[in-house]
Amino acid sequence: MTFFELLVSYVIAWWMIFFMALPFGAHPPDEPGRGHAESAPAQPRLWIKAAITTVLAALAVWAFHWFLTSGIVTLRG
Repeated sequence: MTFFELLVSYVIAWWMIFFMALPFGAHPPDEPGRGHAESAPAQPRLWIKAAITTVLAALAVWAFHWFLTSGIVTLRG
């Protein structure tokens, strides 16, 4: 895999994992302030979720790259 292919795989994996991680630990506030959506989370903790997503995406792309280069499966004829 080229660097560009790895980069594209990482970006796609990062966003997929990030969207899967968003609902974890998200709870609406007891009393939302005026002008706020009632369903908006009180403490979304986006930085923690982004950091965990970064590590998980790197591991996923590494595993995908290893799987393709190990010879277990070939995508070329």
